[in-house]
Amino acid sequence: MSIAQSAVAQLWRHCEFDPSWLDALRLTGAEPVLPSSFPLASAAQASLAACGLAAAALLHQRGGGKQQVSVDIRHAAAELRSEHYIRVNGEQPTDPWDKIAGLYRTGDGGWVRIHTNFPHHCRGVLELLACEYDKSAVQEALLRWNAFDFENAAAERGLVATALRSFEEWDAHPQGQAAASLPLFSLTRIGDAEPLALPAADRPLSGIRALDLTRIISGPVGARTLAAHGADVLHITSPKLPTVATLDIDTCRGKRNAHLDLTQPADRQSLQALLAEAHVFLQGYRPGGLAELGFSPEQAARIRPGIVYASLSAYGNDGPWSSRRGFDSLTQTASGFNTAEAEAAGSDTPRPFPAQALDHIGGYLLALGILAALHRQQTEGGSWHVEVSLAQTGHWLRHLGRVDGAMSLPLPSLDDVHPFLEESASGYGRLLAVRHAAQLSTTPARWERPSTPLGSHPASWADN
Repeated sequence: MSIAQSAVAQLWRHCEFDPSWLDALRLTGAEPVLPSSFPLASAAQASLAACGLAAAALLHQRGGGKQQVSVDIRHAAAELRSEHYIRVNGEQPTDPWDKIAGLYRTGDGGWVRIHTNFPHHCRGVLELLACEYDKSAVQEALLRWNAFDFENAAAERGLVATALRSFEEWDAHPQGQAAASLPLFSLTRIGDAEPLALPAADRPLSGIRALDLTRIISGPVGARTLAAHGADVLHITSPKLPTVATLDIDTCRGKRNAHLDLTQPADRQSLQALLAEAHVFLQGYRPGGLAELGFSPEQAARIRPGIVYASLSAYGNDGPWSSRRGFDSLTQTASGFNTAEAEAAGSDTPRPFPAQALDHIGGYLLALGILAALHRQQTEGGSWHVEVSLAQTGHWLRHLGRVDGAMSLPLPSLDDVHPFLEESASGYGRLLAVRHAAQLSTTPARWERPSTPLGSHPASWADN
């Protein structure tokens, strides 16, 4: 049994789905695919396949016929790196990352990774370091710090930075222990409700309305996965919050995009009205942030009994870092992956994954948890809360095993992934991008709506 086959079976058991559905799955290709000592392509293939299979099972539950699901490992690897392959009018979009973001040596011989892609995070780091907006100035300033002291000082100011750890150090850390004690993702009943009536469907998620209140990669990828199987996804962002436009081009495929400022009472009322007609609510705000605005899981279940509420965090809902902000690259650094990859490559310099793998795989797992909750809502009723974190995703990935002889592989080029690309009109121009990798035999995955800039649509379930 391949790594991906074993991983799909594990995910399927975790969701408590009918095991006979595994016979409808076809996985092609094998490792190695990407320059990593971890089976990133297999993990992507498995999580995408589980989502596709769960979507097929949901359509069958709604009265549709059974169908086959297939995922090619190289296509899955391309989707894992989808933001690298987008082209608009034949041109690659601007590099989305800030010029001082990245890894730096510290004075104690350690390393820290800082995230400065949001303006307020960048300003905060420069103020903490008392230095200019320049990589060499940041490096000079960090040589006056101990890595763990800087990590703590940044967290106290609501900034995002993590010190480099090995697996052994992460396993000994209280947050590493908390992440290891949690399930891959949790599915909790948070209220009583009758099964929500769903209309007749010609695609697995037709007629299912999903509110997507997420940004950057992981949450938007999860919502994009739902859209690939027919969900009506309305992406809600605030015009006051920073975003990364290059990533939005990729992750907004299949969605409508509206602006609401939840600090304004009228916009909160608009979101309540949308929620009252939704089936799914995804959010990736800082832990507790939406509760302050009236949209915690329990509050949402009162507004919409039967809702599937999905929460995404960096480090999980338990442990001393449960309220900390975080991103894929920082979680990789803190939890030992950058050290392990460097050791596999024979390098003295920490080495990141060749993809935002925790983000993408975490997004697929978020979609899978939502699909599992929709199954239960239709059979048992109730309102449900799905919880996924990047740290729990990393813990799962780490225990899928290692890949030998892959570190010297080249990254797949645009030409290499050409068989997996599609071209379409978009709100940005002619868009070349990676197709969805999980293919269903009778309801092929596709995005019916083009990618459009944030705020392009009204905050309404009706089309323009």
